[in-house]
Formats: sequence, C-alpha cells, structure tokens
Amino acid sequence: MTERFTLGLPSMESAMALSGYQEDNLKILSQQTGAELVMRGQELLISGTASQIQLCQKLVASLNELWQDGKPISSVDILTARHAINTNQEDVFKDIQRDVLAKTRRGIEIRAKTFRQRQYIQAMRSHDLVFCIGPAGTGKTYLAAILALQALLSDQYERLILTRPAVEAGEKLGFLPGDLQQKVNPYLRPLYDALYELIDPEKTANLIERGVIEVAPIAYMRGRTLNNSFVILDEAQNTTPGQMKMVLTRLGFGSRMVVTGDITQTDLLPNQTSGLTMALKVLKNVEGIAFCEFSQADVVRHSLVQRIVAAYEKHEKPK
Repeated sequence: MTERFTLGLPSMESAMALSGYQEDNLKILSQQTGAELVMRGQELLISGTASQIQLCQKLVASLNELWQDGKPISSVDILTARHAINTNQEDVFKDIQRDVLAKTRRGIEIRAKTFRQRQYIQAMRSHDLVFCIGPAGTGKTYLAAILALQALLSDQYERLILTRPAVEAGEKLGFLPGDLQQKVNPYLRPLYDALYELIDPEKTANLIERGVIEVAPIAYMRGRTLNNSFVILDEAQNTTPGQMKMVLTRLGFGSRMVVTGDITQTDLLPNQTSGLTMALKVLKNVEGIAFCEFSQADVVRHSLVQRIVAAYEKHEKPK
C-alpha cells in the first residue's frame, strides 16, 4: 500500500542543499530507499511503502546537520549515511559531519566524507608515519595536504615538504626546459591544487620562496634529515624500493610523514618492483606505522569516477 509523507524544510537553501544539483541527491535517496521523492518549494514529498518512507526519513534526518544550514551534500555523504544506518554507526557519522578540518578560500568546509577517510585523518593526527593506498579521487593527497598546511600555519611544524617521483622523466630532469621549479611543477600540480584551496597562489609562492613549503622531486631528498617537518610523499607506487627506503629514513625529530599511492597504477617498467608494494610487505608489523586503504566506495570526485574505478576493479580481479 502506497503511503505519503511531507517533510517541511526551514529554507530554500536547505531544500536546494538536500536536492543537490539537478536533484541528483533525490535520485540517490530514491535508489537507496525505494521511495519516490519530489521537492516542491520547501516541502519534500515522500511516497512509498511504510518501511520505504521510514528508511527515507531516517536517511534524510541523518543528513540534517548539512542541509539545515544549506551546506552542500554529495552522493558520497548519502551513501556513507546509509552505511552508518546499516551498521548502527549514526553517532560516528554525526562526528564525521562535525569534524571540519578547514574552510577553503571560498568558504566551503573540508571534512571527511567516508568512514575510511575519517580513519585516515585520525591516523595522520596520531601517527608519525602513515601509508594510504587507494584509487584516484579518494582524497589521499588532498586530505594530507590540508592537514599538513593547517599544522604548518598553526606552527606545529617549521616546514611542509611535498615530494613525488618524476617517473616520466626518469628522474633526469635536466632534459626539461627551465629551472628546477619549472621542471618539477608538472609532476607536483596535484599538490599545488590542494594548497591553493586554503591559501592564495601569491602567499603559496611566498612560502615556497622562503623555504617554508618545499616542493621537490624525490631525488632531492637524498642525504638529508628532515626535522620539524610534515612530509608528503605522493604517487609512491612509482618509487623504486631504494627510493622508498631512502625517503622513509629521512624522517627526523619532530616530523611526520604521509605516503600515498595507488598500487594499481604503477608507471614503472614491467620488470621493476614498486617501492610502495615492497614497503607494505616489509613494514606491516612495525609498531608506530598506520596503514589506511581506500576503495572505489571512497571516491569523492564526480560520481562517474566512482563507477569507472568500480568497473576497472571488477575487470582486474582474477577470474
């Protein structure tokens, strides 16, 4: 028997936040609950069986701290809320919504979107060395850069060091035009993107010029001891075992290091072993190191990216 329920929303901003772009959120809520949802002004009309409506009400209520204030809601928020309901972790989901890491220059709140992202953030807050493995779009580098920059700006560390292997150039950057910064910029662009979310390019350039933020290829880490620094090694799947060991042993006093990568997207030659893959095996039982792993369910980019990652994961599984 079809029943109907009407939920009044406090403002048009909350209605727009709950509906999402082109009412995408209503479509996902319908998929997750089986109920039909229609937004009319500031009223959400829900129809379906009693159980479908009840589940839909519960799901919408779990997101109320976002839509009540007109904050954007993504498909990942809805899926995480549904997972929280299924696993009786609604309180944990509320904590995720309340734990705002920072605000972008446009005023948008940055926070974890999934349970694994929350675990990753907690690991970075409590461990001096964290490995995070997962597909593109899961926030591995972005969240690390945000936490690192927040720590730097609050004087917890003296320097922020961003590094990654320049595999495409075989670490032989002399063939590229320009000075060192111009040579490595193409490889480190994702790290810059995260920095620009919080501080404007001019201030970023100033911090780099003063050496407070250092952006360099992995080859330039050799022979150094990195004290009082927050170090991010990105695209670590493209390191060799020797490079990985070299970077890990640079960690000095008062420092923290986050190593991110996707072991399914290695750009090394077919006969080369990934330093990240080896490190995961060698260090798995070492006390004081945290390991975090994301899946396609943690992709927080365009919903199509999530489906692409899922399709590749299915294709690459052994038959």
